Amino acid sequence: MADQPIIKLRDGNMMPQLGLGVWQASIEDARHAVLKALEVGYRSIDTAAAYKNEEAIGQALQETDVPREEIFVTTKLWNDDQQNVQQAMETSLEKLKLEQVDLYLMHWPCPEKDNYVDAWKKMIELQQQGLTKSIGVCNFHEAHLKRLLDETGVTPVVNQIELHPMLQQRTLHAWNALHQIQTESWSPLAQGGKGVFDQEIIKSLAKKYGKTPAQIVIRWHLDSGLVVIPKSVTPARIEENFKVFDFRLDKHEVSDIAKLDSGNRLGPDPETFN
Repeated sequence: MADQPIIKLRDGNMMPQLGLGVWQASIEDARHAVLKALEVGYRSIDTAAAYKNEEAIGQALQETDVPREEIFVTTKLWNDDQQNVQQAMETSLEKLKLEQVDLYLMHWPCPEKDNYVDAWKKMIELQQQGLTKSIGVCNFHEAHLKRLLDETGVTPVVNQIELHPMLQQRTLHAWNALHQIQTESWSPLAQGGKGVFDQEIIKSLAKKYGKTPAQIVIRWHLDSGLVVIPKSVTPARIEENFKVFDFRLDKHEVSDIAKLDSGNRLGPDPETFN
């Protein structure tokens, strides 16, 4: 197993900095992808109720020789279940064939519905019950996070947001860091490298280090202090995405990639998505 970096979360729990995402993967594809990833050395798997493939993760965890305590499993509370948190968690655990996940995230704030603070209070209870080690959120802006802190006193350990070289969300990343919230990047390769892999800085760094553009972008996330979960169901690419621990970008190269930020959001806007 590669000597991969581990992040200490604000609650003291440890999380691998690089994981496998399984968004849009079918049950069978997700199962094979997780088994391959665990074989390669990944120790963090990110799924969600909305992905409809939690069963696949559960099957893979049953089949692998890697001990459960070495695997960090994340799943998420879907928007429609914000008023039904306990049942949603129990359903996810049943599908995952687990008694506890390592991280449970609220998938979106859905501000128009205004249920996210009450849902967060229920998630705090889930943690107290031992159904999840850590709790966090996805796609929360500063105002949403501030309400959670002000009204519950409990800070999410992770905020998983769309983040890639074309959408770096630096203000939100800095706010998270100020409050000891780990920023985690979803769609870290901008959905297959849209507009990223053909950038001159990415191509030149790939040539310099003898790496692929995807490996350069993943390394940029790691060197920027982000947790990153590139999604793939292709065995060769799963392996390739993990071969990023034998080099580092220097601070000037990280800064050069940072200049690519155009605010180009590929996914929904958290302010309006409900």
